[in-house]
Amino acid sequence: MKLDLTDTLYALSFALDRIETELIGVDTGHGKRVACLSLLMGKEAGFSEEELRDFTGCCILHDNALIEYISEELAGSILAENASLHFSDMSQPQKAGLLRSHCVNGEQNIRLIPFRTDIKNIILCHHENADGSGALGRSASETPLKSRILHLADTLDITSRLADMTASEFDELSEWVRQQSGRLFSADTVELFLKAIDYDTLSKLQREGALAFLRRELPTTVRDYSEQEIRGIAEFFIDIIDYKSPFTQTHSRGVAEKAEKMAHYYGFDAEKTLRYFFAGAMHDIGKLIVSNDILEKPGKLTEYEFAEMKDHAAATYRILSKIKGIPDIVEWAANHHEKLNGKGYPRALSEKDLSFEEQLMACIDIYQALTEKRPYKDGLSHEKTISIMRGMAQRNEISKEVVEDMNEAMR
Repeated sequence: MKLDLTDTLYALSFALDRIETELIGVDTGHGKRVACLSLLMGKEAGFSEEELRDFTGCCILHDNALIEYISEELAGSILAENASLHFSDMSQPQKAGLLRSHCVNGEQNIRLIPFRTDIKNIILCHHENADGSGALGRSASETPLKSRILHLADTLDITSRLADMTASEFDELSEWVRQQSGRLFSADTVELFLKAIDYDTLSKLQREGALAFLRRELPTTVRDYSEQEIRGIAEFFIDIIDYKSPFTQTHSRGVAEKAEKMAHYYGFDAEKTLRYFFAGAMHDIGKLIVSNDILEKPGKLTEYEFAEMKDHAAATYRILSKIKGIPDIVEWAANHHEKLNGKGYPRALSEKDLSFEEQLMACIDIYQALTEKRPYKDGLSHEKTISIMRGMAQRNEISKEVVEDMNEAMR
């Protein structure tokens, strides 16, 4: 399957930015700004274009395990009381746990992405200080150069307002970086920063925006990926999406698996089946921009909250449409809340506007939501689920034919 992986990671970064802002309180655009600084230092270090492409991808994804840590370690205790908790509210042991965990888990997760160059330990070691006082206690000599570069870029963006920094503030920042040589940052990494980044470069980044800056500095490319590689990318996205809330921890995976099963049922060819599986995996990526306060609210949503919840489908469209070469996947994934009678969202499409694949995805999403167990409900039986879906078909919300086919295929 052809895919622009870098474009895909840029698209995901939009959603990750929102998570980082929600959980650790950094300015939106953190991952992309870190990638910009790291890219410039990587160029100064002499990395090849292929290395730079993969390194930039790692930088964008360096916080990929934040949700996983919050979900597994804090759910049911702190977050049960405050779903908006972010890094600054944590105790020192919690902060230390977050740093270690998201490095270790992030390194494990990133192995699912089919990079072409060696990215081993880049994310694992990106919170190591030169003097060995970092998250895992490794010194500069024990830490890969790319990790050291990422650490410096990440630290600067977290501790400084790079998006609107003045020339005098940048001079102060540069002096502070010099002072940290041998302590927070290795001497060679400090030298790379001072050579690669001046205030004119930072000003250009501020004017253009991080994404435009990245696209200009490092062109993207469409490539062929094997079925196993595409599944790895899908798994990576699934884990991030489903960890967002314990209320829907199995939803994207379930939709992807059932999308593949129904694709086989209808005799889709191998390429289309893989694309349909990928669409199922990505259909709820827009939920990453929805606050957990809304996703996990036990009571009825206000009109404003419901509007934000509904926006997740539109956000899925906005995110995926930025990826080259997958217009079919964008429509299959993003239109899963549309109804045949035109009363769905976000685009109020009707039957004449919706392809068979889009109608099928809507039914799969409903079936998965009704049958999966959530903290506030048990999953419904197949029979009860089909009964509910038949009622929806009678109201011309979903396809009657697809419901009956799912009744046969999902038994």
